[in-house]
Amino acid sequence: MPERVEVPGAVPCDYTLVEAGKAQVVPGGVIDEALLSIYVNGQSLATMMCSPLQLEALAIGYLYNEGIIASASDIGHLQLNQASSVADVILRRGEAPLPRRMILTSGCGGGMTGQELSASQPALPSDFAACPELILRLMRGLQGAAKLYQAVRGVHTAALGDASGILVSAEDVGRHNAVDKVAGAALLAGIDTRERILLCSGRISSEMLGKARRMGVPIVVSRTAPTSISLALARAWRICIVGYARQSSLRVYSHPWRLSLYAPTPNPSPKMREGL
Repeated sequence: MPERVEVPGAVPCDYTLVEAGKAQVVPGGVIDEALLSIYVNGQSLATMMCSPLQLEALAIGYLYNEGIIASASDIGHLQLNQASSVADVILRRGEAPLPRRMILTSGCGGGMTGQELSASQPALPSDFAACPELILRLMRGLQGAAKLYQAVRGVHTAALGDASGILVSAEDVGRHNAVDKVAGAALLAGIDTRERILLCSGRISSEMLGKARRMGVPIVVSRTAPTSISLALARAWRICIVGYARQSSLRVYSHPWRLSLYAPTPNPSPKMREGL
């Protein structure tokens, strides 16, 4: 008989299992989902559905990926209320330009961004490259870091890695939140996100690519696929997208030279920008 799930980020929940024509009640659990509102200098910035884990990292990573802060040192004070439903952030420099127009994205849980997702933005100048073997090894590390997923499923995992292995990881009901948590955890730990590899369990959307570009990540890897806009952005920004990285195979959708497969592509052709 399975044991009742009691892990952070999950809520115990019995369910009826129907198998081979027989039904039985078994103990289990479901992913916990909460509401977090982020305030900056007393002004409401965003409210998101998320997993109630690593909330400070989520707030910091979101502010960084939206371009509101340049480092964790820009934050003078960050406090969660008693219910962990509000993150109140005070910036050291006082007034900060906050996005006036938030875009509803295709992220799980209804992600929001104020980023300008345009191929006209500068491409990453880095010539960082890795090898397929490292990508597959890091994906195995991502699976090992997915403790909450292994317990109850229904959650996304993201991680930052390099040749030494997984540096930071996070889980959340939204894949975009998981990436923000990774960015925030890296900032808090003093880990440079540039010239690293971003790994995630879910679909690579345009918003995800925007976060990767902000983090200076030249290789983004997923167990699934990219969208058409994220692919066009990746080609313009010199970001290598790797999809369906499973067991011993993977699909390289853009800039395969970053996996040492072909010669570098210095500038995207106009055709690569189509669809934006």
